[in-house]
Amino acid sequence: MMTKPPYSIGVDIGGTSVKSVRMTESGEVLAREIVPIDASDPVWPRHVRELVTGIERSAGPAAAVGVAAPGIAWPDGRAIWWMQGRLAEIEEMDWTAFLARSEPVPVLNDAQGALMGEAWLGAAAGCRNVFMLTLGTGVGGAAIVDGRLLRGNLGRAGHLGHICLDPAGLPDIAGTPGSLENAIGNCTVSSRTGGRFTSTLALAAAASGGDKDADVVWNRSIQALACGIASLINVLDPEMVIIGGGIAAAGAILFDPLRTALDKLEWRPHGRRVSVVAAKLDEFAGAIGAARNAMHLVL
Repeated sequence: MMTKPPYSIGVDIGGTSVKSVRMTESGEVLAREIVPIDASDPVWPRHVRELVTGIERSAGPAAAVGVAAPGIAWPDGRAIWWMQGRLAEIEEMDWTAFLARSEPVPVLNDAQGALMGEAWLGAAAGCRNVFMLTLGTGVGGAAIVDGRLLRGNLGRAGHLGHICLDPAGLPDIAGTPGSLENAIGNCTVSSRTGGRFTSTLALAAAASGGDKDADVVWNRSIQALACGIASLINVLDPEMVIIGGGIAAAGAILFDPLRTALDKLEWRPHGRRVSVVAAKLDEFAGAIGAARNAMHLVL
């Protein structure tokens, strides 16, 4: 009887790099790698194929390969079927065929991949109801409800950054007025600060350092984030909320006022509060989740 190969590969595609992990079914990460890509080069996906080929050349055939990428994934995980703007090459790409695999290569949205990784080996290990917000250039999101990743009819489920906080606000990239993404995302920090800051982390540092104007903008951002989280808690009823992404690196200056704001905003029947925690896995969370997703399908 043939034995299964001892590892699987997870690949997480970003705007400037591709991250990969080689890991066992028990959760041991055997190797990890970051390969830079030039998204302006239309043939950049070949670097993903070369990456997978190189891993198998040195470690033998993988049991399964999974991909996480920006955009909306088909609910059946066949491909990213809608991708606006950057990385348009992955739209409708059949990764099973592109990587010449005999077994299916399932595809997840990148935030879904990150949450799946956190739910397996990170902050949400053991949780059956949890959602994650990835705070970066925009605001990504994903949710696990009753132990299952929420995908929805078209695969849009979990795009939590596009909820509306202000009906009179400007539309975001998805057309949502006054969205959570526009309220806290790095993409709007310059307009929210009158051009003073181009980085949310710089805004947070200035607020922490006593800059009164920065403090006003930062507190407004925290209040918006808390309102968004409180609203999503009412919809999804999680046991935990995970905050990840680059902005989460602000640490206490983010989490302390956020938890204080939630003390006033969160609906807590019989005093039951939802834990709000930082993501535990590093930038390889999406790749870990992609590997786990492939294991579920193939192994």
